[in-house]
Amino acid sequence: MFLGHYGVAFAAKKVAPKVSLGVLFIAAQFADILWPVFLVSHVEKYSIVPGISKVSPYDFIYYPYSHSLLMDIVWGLILGLVYYGITKNRRGAWVVALLVISHWILDLIVHIPDLPLSPFGDIKVGLGGWNSVAFTIAIEVLFFYGGLIIYLRNTRAVKPVGNWVLGVLVVLLTLLYFLSTFGKADNGPLIMLFIVFMLLQTILVLLANWSDKNRRLV
Repeated sequence: MFLGHYGVAFAAKKVAPKVSLGVLFIAAQFADILWPVFLVSHVEKYSIVPGISKVSPYDFIYYPYSHSLLMDIVWGLILGLVYYGITKNRRGAWVVALLVISHWILDLIVHIPDLPLSPFGDIKVGLGGWNSVAFTIAIEVLFFYGGLIIYLRNTRAVKPVGNWVLGVLVVLLTLLYFLSTFGKADNGPLIMLFIVFMLLQTILVLLANWSDKNRRLV
């Protein structure tokens, strides 16, 4: 899942109004932020296998440290504690922790059985949503635009920039989703994957914070 994670982050603003949207984005996508780090470190592995599912050609051979249920709980608690240590915002810290864990839960819906439960066993799960293109698009749109609607109903722009930057962010996320999902899979050098992914994540977080700073809660 891609768009759905950002949708959950948008919705989380309602229950954690003091947490910046950029931080919520980072928490919701923390597993995917860790994944290229572990890839370039040769700790985790993947390959491209066309046809492995109808939507995604990626065979996630080994990624228990970024995408197992146990480790996402651990990463969530760590990130939540770090956020609490910096802000002393207890509610925000819990929401940050739960967003990290939510990544695994949402991935469970679409992944074929390749999501590990922990680094210490061979059990892998997945409900196989990626075996249906229509279902995949529907679930992504539901979570993303549902979360966005919740965010829009609970915030108002105090300056025009709060609206147009948010519009740019939504269009960019939508384009990235369809390009990454239906474009040709890139099997280039891992270091390039790492650089491009981190650059895109940085741009998304900066846009999210820029928009959020020019909006107020209602």
